Amino acid sequence: METGEIPLVSLPGGFDLQATVESGQSYVWSREDDRMYEDTPAHGGDAWYTTVLPETDTGGAPVVVRARQSDGYLEWESTVDAHDHLVRLLRLDDDLDAIVAATPDDPLLDAAFERYRGMRLVRDPTFPCLVSFICSAQMRVSRIHGMQERLAREYGTPVEFDGRTYHAFPTADQLAGATEAELRDLSLGYRAPYVQRTAEMVATGEAHPESARNLDYEDAREFLTQFVGVGEKVADCVALFSLDFLEAVPLDTWIRTAIADHYPRCERGNYADTSRAIREQFGGEYAGYVQTYVFFHLRTDGAA
Repeated sequence: METGEIPLVSLPGGFDLQATVESGQSYVWSREDDRMYEDTPAHGGDAWYTTVLPETDTGGAPVVVRARQSDGYLEWESTVDAHDHLVRLLRLDDDLDAIVAATPDDPLLDAAFERYRGMRLVRDPTFPCLVSFICSAQMRVSRIHGMQERLAREYGTPVEFDGRTYHAFPTADQLAGATEAELRDLSLGYRAPYVQRTAEMVATGEAHPESARNLDYEDAREFLTQFVGVGEKVADCVALFSLDFLEAVPLDTWIRTAIADHYPRCERGNYADTSRAIREQFGGEYAGYVQTYVFFHLRTDGAA
């Protein structure tokens, strides 16, 4: 086992691990105490969280990474030196102070940033992110997370670490071999054929979500909609939480509520135009960061 720690004072704008991984932007982290999503994240929560990077993301065997926030540090334990993995996965190299300073002065935004300051966007492995958000339609975050855990246990590569068995999220090849009936047995419901067909597309080389990375943002969103079960909102989630398009603003229920209640002029009658308008309202370059703070603030009963 390798261990280490990252001083929180070295991270501009701070860091809140619990808010980052329990805010509905990632479904590949799990709490070791099995209390994921049971309470509203509080700054400085010291629970251990674990993720397993699939072999397609490491170039070798799956990597277990366990981390917690405690006594001014982000502590970690792993099968390898996990420092660089954590910087990448949790965007610890983002300057949150600069991002907040670049966003417009606005009561709702100010309240969201104040409440969850230190929450960062994630940079999830692309295929797990894609599957997670295909499963997200009309689902609570806890149920989405449960689906991903069941997929990992059933199809992912097992990894022994510190006396326990963990499972990597399945690769496209592993998941493409599942039948629709088998996926329905894991409670995926009508999403089962979408996940199976999307996995097949990636496994056979028909298309890969990573190919969107080098496109312009709106072209990337359009590219991602070719995967079965992926509309514009899911495509925006993958673009934002995996592919580094920090300007992406997924128009989910909470953001549409924010538009109706606070920014009615941004409603343009269709997804593309409304997305452009709210993106501009949220400051453009880092609009996806703003979206995530507003989403989480409203979902946890925050008020402007």
